[in-house]
Amino acid sequence: MLEQKRTVTNPPDYIRRLIALTVVAALMLNPVVCLRAQTPVSIPAPDGGLIAADIYGKGDRGLVLAHGGRFDRTSWRQQATEFATAGFRVVAIDFRAAVEARAGREGACLYDETCLAKDVLAAVRYLRQTGAKSVSMVGASLGGGAAAQASADAAVGEVERVVLLAHMPIAAPEKIQGRKLFIVARYDTGSAGPRLPEIQAQYANAREPKQLVVLEASAHAQFLFQTSSATPLMRTIVRFLTDP
Repeated sequence: MLEQKRTVTNPPDYIRRLIALTVVAALMLNPVVCLRAQTPVSIPAPDGGLIAADIYGKGDRGLVLAHGGRFDRTSWRQQATEFATAGFRVVAIDFRAAVEARAGREGACLYDETCLAKDVLAAVRYLRQTGAKSVSMVGASLGGGAAAQASADAAVGEVERVVLLAHMPIAAPEKIQGRKLFIVARYDTGSAGPRLPEIQAQYANAREPKQLVVLEASAHAQFLFQTSSATPLMRTIVRFLTDP
């Protein structure tokens, strides 16, 4: 009986090697396991508050993910791991106004891009202060408006590239800095009607360099990642963020 117990707790070397190889193979086949949210952090905001965020990946290329109004930072988990695989250190934030709204304390800030932009810009500066040599942003719907405004409010050179996924329009799109990628589904319709015309107007007023991608789909912003458009959409975004 003692010998049986010793064998179970101390397997032979070849069994330990086999187990180790199996684990390595599983991780290689599923890199998402390696790149899950590594560190939850609290990012200081300019007004003294704290912004809840998750960090994925490593490296000196930073990327901020700004969620839509119906989502939170965890909604980016799959995309964040893919961005991390592409070489980015990713920060997915929770908008403080959205957290308050979910707690039943909705305030005027929730749909105010100028207010929301403060959270995005705080994340940009957090990445810079912790070693990022460049920082880009991906914002969807409400978060897209916040990212666009954050780019407009940023100091010159603070933001390198901005991806706006069916973003909430801002007052002065001509002030958005950096390289810009506008994405919208052709049949995406909100309470005021099709979103494509307003996105086209924002794009027309934005300065070069810029690009507009219109998907033959109807889902809005982050909901596109739940459709057959998800794979080509991610390829388009990653290519834009990584091209020289």
